[in-house]
Amino acid sequence: MYKNGLTYGKCTTIVLLTHIIMLLAILLRGKYDTPQDILPLAVAVIGLDLTYSIVLRFLYRQMTYTLDFVLLLLINISVMFQSCFGGVGFAAKHYVTCIVALAVCQVGFLLTRNHVWIQSKKIVLYILLGVLILSILLLTGSRSMWINIGPISIQPSEFMKPVFVLICATSIREQHEKKKILFFYVSKEMMILTGAFIVIVGLQWWCRDLGSLPTFAAAYGCALACRLCYPKAKFSKKTIIGISAIAAILVALALRFAPGYVQNRLSVDIWNQMEGDGYQQCKALIAIAEGGLFGKGPGCGSLYKVFASDTDIVFSTICEEWGFLVALLSILILMAMMLLPMINKPRSYFHTTMILGCVAVLIVQMGLNIFGSCNLIPFTGVTIPFISQGGSSMITSGFLAGMLKAGQSPVFKKPEPKKKKARARKAVAAA
Repeated sequence: MYKNGLTYGKCTTIVLLTHIIMLLAILLRGKYDTPQDILPLAVAVIGLDLTYSIVLRFLYRQMTYTLDFVLLLLINISVMFQSCFGGVGFAAKHYVTCIVALAVCQVGFLLTRNHVWIQSKKIVLYILLGVLILSILLLTGSRSMWINIGPISIQPSEFMKPVFVLICATSIREQHEKKKILFFYVSKEMMILTGAFIVIVGLQWWCRDLGSLPTFAAAYGCALACRLCYPKAKFSKKTIIGISAIAAILVALALRFAPGYVQNRLSVDIWNQMEGDGYQQCKALIAIAEGGLFGKGPGCGSLYKVFASDTDIVFSTICEEWGFLVALLSILILMAMMLLPMINKPRSYFHTTMILGCVAVLIVQMGLNIFGSCNLIPFTGVTIPFISQGGSSMITSGFLAGMLKAGQSPVFKKPEPKKKKARARKAVAAA
């Protein structure tokens, strides 16, 4: 492997052993009627491990496969988590979305590894963002974020995240086309990006769904920093104070004019409203406490009866059944996947800014879920990437993982050999 000393076979073995150990834990501590109940889950997990490892090896050549294996490790862990909530079984729907996420990861990788090509499609990305926004306004009904097609529900705002991250990514060439506006040198592309972000904020506000707004704000913040701080920007204390003051005013205004349900979440005392607005968080905290370090056992919890136990408060459900240590390890695996592109340095400034945007979106989304479940911040109702159930979220996370991988294994135009260049010059001179 590239810069980590692990061979392809060793990575496959580590993933397989981890999943086998978890399956043994389900066999020894899980809640089921007969051992045969575990068989479909075991076959599905081990089968996906082997199939994905074989297919990936012969699909195309990469500089490193570490991120692929970390993603496979995390996704099959989530399959086992989801299959055990309320009793050991097999979460077939979640398993299918996980397979789709793995496939979408490869699509995201192939589409974004050539920074010259993807950057030339900026106009297409803006058009795609506009189409997604229009689909929310026209197809979701009255101020909603969901499109319902029979038994299937689609959340277009999730698909906006990777598109917006790609719009936020920039190159060195773009940073040399700046004009001074007030105290900053900004490019035309930055002003268009700011306009797109304002439209997204307005859309989230109109649809009364501010839970995912911090993820877009994080991506935009990274984009702003990468543009203002290149090359070697030096800000005076007055400028820094001015930016901080403007940010504080905007936050204060947002809180002042926030919808009523948002203000209630900011001020609610969950223990005084255990049967009202604080019901989910109270149950989530109690479940974490009852689970302790090692949990009650897979399928032995009771939090699965609470609404959104497999999505918005999934961290607490895992803590109750598997224990805080296993829940923490799963989060560390997710963080390791995000750190890998920073160990193997990106090969272009565009990929650097793209990776920063992806990591910002994933970390903020993960933090909102975990800290909201633990009542450290107001409850937002967002999912944990790759762990929570949800097709739109899983597909989006898979594409973001592909973008992370693209930063490690980019494609550049091969330089022409010196002999070929010399022949071309002679041909031009002869003509």
